[in-house]
Amino acid sequence: MEQMGIIEYINIFYILFAISLIIIYLLTGLLSIYEIKKYIDKNRYVDYKLILNYKYLPSISIIAPAFNESKTIVENINCLLSINYTDFEIIIVNDGSTDNSLEIILENFDMIKVNQAFESNLSCEPVNAIYKSRNSAYNQLVVIDKKNGGKADALNAGLNLSSKELFLALDVDCIIESDAILKMVKPFLDNSKQIVIAAGGVIRVANSCNVIDGKVTQVNFPKNIYAKFQVLEYIRAFMLSRMAWSRLNGLLIISGAFGLFDRKRVVKIGGYDRNTVGEDLELVVRLRKYMHDIEKKKYKVAFIPDPLCWTEVPESFKNLSGQRNRWTRGGIDTILKHKNMFFNPRYGTIGMLSFPYWVFFEWLAPIIEFFGLLYFITIFALGFVNIQVFLVMLTFLLAFSVMYSFFAIFLESYSFNKYKGTSFVIQISVIIIFEMIIYQPMIMIFSLFGNMDFFLKKNKKNWGKMTRKGFNNTES
Repeated sequence: MEQMGIIEYINIFYILFAISLIIIYLLTGLLSIYEIKKYIDKNRYVDYKLILNYKYLPSISIIAPAFNESKTIVENINCLLSINYTDFEIIIVNDGSTDNSLEIILENFDMIKVNQAFESNLSCEPVNAIYKSRNSAYNQLVVIDKKNGGKADALNAGLNLSSKELFLALDVDCIIESDAILKMVKPFLDNSKQIVIAAGGVIRVANSCNVIDGKVTQVNFPKNIYAKFQVLEYIRAFMLSRMAWSRLNGLLIISGAFGLFDRKRVVKIGGYDRNTVGEDLELVVRLRKYMHDIEKKKYKVAFIPDPLCWTEVPESFKNLSGQRNRWTRGGIDTILKHKNMFFNPRYGTIGMLSFPYWVFFEWLAPIIEFFGLLYFITIFALGFVNIQVFLVMLTFLLAFSVMYSFFAIFLESYSFNKYKGTSFVIQISVIIIFEMIIYQPMIMIFSLFGNMDFFLKKNKKNWGKMTRKGFNNTES
């Protein structure tokens, strides 16, 4: 009886966990529909070029760390130089690259070493040199060459040199739409009742897309199977989850690949944390904490549902596992550093909803799922499983998961329709099925190893490496 009692308690726990996930997914779906509709209705007839004439348009520093990015660096800089904005500067931070990234930049953009004073408000590794172009067409471009210190360190170096009101943290391998900055800066102009401290946008997968002169000219569904899975994952995460949390003003993360921030406030809180590999999550959490504890003003972290940024995602098991291991370690590190926010009413929605959600459903969920799998195998072997009940529950959960993914695809297609044609519909339908049985278990395992690495102090601060293929090479 005692044995059966334990099994019943565990069953109840996993049933409640599953019900909680379903409720959360349903709510995020409803909230995302409302938020996307509101965004489209509000911006349907907006001419973003008119924003360029706005009298108080904030100036922007674009800061892009680069480490061994020789295959895509020229295309990406050309993309940045072509953005539609008035007062901006581009700061490329060569973070101790061991390839010929720096040489390629200097040669292609006719750059020379200059003596330029800058404040060292934020700690970072030593700067070797600062370069500017002799060509007036590139007078907005600055290159910092420094000793390797990691992404957060490189962003701090860029912030020290920057002089604008806002700064855009950007992965140098990303390609942004020409009007992306105008769309990102709009929330900073619209909100008179709330201070906008940061804004993020939708990230899309650039693998296999046609890229010419730093612009995505044709959107293609990736040929690589790992990239295919990530297209579905990114659409679901950005179109549903982040849109919903944005509606609640409870968004805790802005992708490190593409985020616009209030420079003065970021500098005031000490810039990026150099001792974490989850610098994007940690910065947003610390910024929010600062606004609650110090300024105590109404504020917002905005999110733009438009696909504004395209990035190359991992196409190998090794690169993908390293990336997700790093994401897991960064999430745990941020949670533990700011654990006093957990279920703390002082921080409002963040303390009572966002932070607990991140703990239970981002950090602990893969662990709960793994032990749930072991538990099921054990009770199945012992003959304690009612097969009929199990099959009914499994069918319902799988059907719900499939419908949720199809809903995300429908929402993206209805709203922005970046992927076109029946071929995409057929392929993504197959991917949705195989994602549940192949990709999601794989991500769970990567997360488990990330937990072990973090708590065993193994590779705790290692940022990891990703081998780039370059945008012109679309074969997988």
